[in-house]
Amino acid sequence: MMMKQSGDNQNQLILIIEDEPEIAEILQVYLQHEGFRTQHASNGRQGLQLWRQLHPDLVLLDIRMPGHDGLDILQTIRSESNVPMIMLTALTDDITKLLSLRLGADDYIAKPFNPAEVIARIKSVLRRSQIATLKPPLLRVGRLTIDQNAHTAQFDDVLGRPQELSLTLTEFKLLVHLARQPKRCFSRVDLIEACLPESDALDRVIDSHLSKLRRKLNDAGGVDVIQTVRGVGYRLWMD
Repeated sequence: MMMKQSGDNQNQLILIIEDEPEIAEILQVYLQHEGFRTQHASNGRQGLQLWRQLHPDLVLLDIRMPGHDGLDILQTIRSESNVPMIMLTALTDDITKLLSLRLGADDYIAKPFNPAEVIARIKSVLRRSQIATLKPPLLRVGRLTIDQNAHTAQFDDVLGRPQELSLTLTEFKLLVHLARQPKRCFSRVDLIEACLPESDALDRVIDSHLSKLRRKLNDAGGVDVIQTVRGVGYRLWMD
C-alpha cells in the first residue's frame, strides 16, 4: 500500500520488504510522518518485482521470510544495484550480522527495534549514499584504477594489462577509502568508522577484510600495495 506523504522530507521512496504486517505498518507510519514515500512488499518475490519497477531510494529488508530468504534477495539486488539496503531481523547472532554486511548490506537492525532509531539509521545511510554520489567517479593511484560509479577496480600488471579485482562491498569500500589518501596510515578505528560505521565491527574483522583485499591485489600484481604499520594501522603505498 502506498502511503500518502505528510511531511517535508526529501520525498524519497523507501521499499519495505517485510512479511509481518504489524511491523510494516508501524514503519510506514513513522516514515510517512518524516515525509518519506513508502511501498510495502509482504514477500521476497513481490519485493524484487517492486524494486525493479519503482527503483526506490532505499530498501528495508527482513531476513526471515517465507519463500525467498532475505539474504538471497540482498544478493540479487546487490548484483544489480548499489541501492542502500538495511536489514531487519530477529536474528542477533554475529555470523548472520557479518554475513549480511559482507553480502552488501549498508546497515543491520535487530528486532525488536525502536522505530525512531530505524528512521535515524535510514537518514544516515541515505546521507552517506548522497555524499558518495558527489565524489569523483574515478580514482587513479599508480597502477590502480577505481570507478566508483561502476563499482569496479582494476590493477595493471607489470606488462600494463588491467586485471579486474573481484571485491566484496566491504573490500571495495576499504580500497576506496585508502586510495583517496594514498600513503596515509589509517587506524583500524578510522577504517571501521568510514567503511562499517553501523556494524559494531571489531578490529579482527577489519584485519580479515584487508587480508583478503591484500591477497587479491597480490594476485593481480600489486604486491605489498597495502602495508601494515605496526601499532598504527594500514596504508596504501605505491611508488
